[in-house]
Amino acid sequence: MRPLLLSPAGNFESLSAALANGADAVYFGVGSLNMRSRASVNFTEEDLVPVAEKCHACGVEAWLTLNTVVFDTELDTVKRLCSAAKQAGIDAVIAADTAVLQIAREAGLSIHLSVQANIANLEAVRFYAQFADVMVLARELKLSQIAAICKGIREQNITGPSGELVRVEVFVHGALCVAVSGKCYMSLAVFNSSANRGDCYQPCRRAYTVRDSVNGQELEIDNHYVMSPNDLCTIELLPQLLSAGVSVLKIEGRGRSADYVACVTRVYREAVDLWKAGAAVEPAQLESWKKRLGEVFNRGFWHGGYYLGEKVGEWTASSENKSTLVKVLTGQVLNYYAKAGIAQIRLNSGVVHQGDRFLITGPTTGAAEGIITSMRVNDLPGIIAEKGAEITFELSTPVRKNDRFFILTPRENESSE
Repeated sequence: MRPLLLSPAGNFESLSAALANGADAVYFGVGSLNMRSRASVNFTEEDLVPVAEKCHACGVEAWLTLNTVVFDTELDTVKRLCSAAKQAGIDAVIAADTAVLQIAREAGLSIHLSVQANIANLEAVRFYAQFADVMVLARELKLSQIAAICKGIREQNITGPSGELVRVEVFVHGALCVAVSGKCYMSLAVFNSSANRGDCYQPCRRAYTVRDSVNGQELEIDNHYVMSPNDLCTIELLPQLLSAGVSVLKIEGRGRSADYVACVTRVYREAVDLWKAGAAVEPAQLESWKKRLGEVFNRGFWHGGYYLGEKVGEWTASSENKSTLVKVLTGQVLNYYAKAGIAQIRLNSGVVHQGDRFLITGPTTGAAEGIITSMRVNDLPGIIAEKGAEITFELSTPVRKNDRFFILTPRENESSE
């Protein structure tokens, strides 16, 4: 099967970034019944049509997440969303709750089974094939186990409701939850806010002190972040995953920014296309990909992960962003002159120099990066501009009025983002 690259979208900026950088499909949430239920990383029901239209105009599929635990009082909402998704032309619903599976099937929607279902064997695939065309396997499986399941699907001709062989999906990049397949109750216990309802406060990402409850003695450990694993990065492992039979590659990050979505999608797009062409990956190319992935949000990388049978031991030393570049919000776009390919920016803070690397983000723009090779400052040639100035420079990628303008600087030169 042709491998599909699945990218996250938490808003229109990241959606546009995914579409512009090679995603085959995009997954997103609406309202509160998904695993990223906070409003800042969600769309509204009214957005279903424009999201579907934007995706389909680019030949990309739109997948709606409805993957939380659902209560009786919410079943009518599920029915309404599934009906609206079908009418909007949404290509699939991602779910794990059996009630949602049934409702989505009755609505005539294609169903993709979430990692929350914790599928770890071929018999589970056979059972869920009555509902789902795509299934995310449990994240804890080894590469050999994934390959055996993919082989079993082919040999036993296990098909989904579409009549096609069931597709196997795995996570290839992004944050990892310490819990088994993301089923965690720690946030609920500590904050009365359930991770399984999409409202995790991530207490696992914090530092803790171990204290003897009898005598009060504290134990010092090497790394306080003992429940916060490094982010998954499979760019080195991608040929093995694809050769094993995986056909949907999922990038985690609906809570991430547009530049994260743009960068990670583009890197994995290049890697998948190289694999499809049968070309070998040169060491220099691999290092370039890893360097680019390190420039956007990450907590450090775990390159082998569960797929190589490694134990969970690569804990991050900090819950903070370890990206090698820092984004400094500096201004906003005033205009873009399409015929000349010129961007006009007003600087609201900071200083801009000729030679600076920049990022521009916006709902339609997505994420556009470049280097200011030359510029005009207040309509005069210049090499430096300060707060209050208006600058213009050449930019081949169209940007829009009110898009945000950032300067990108090496992290070691900044104390905070």
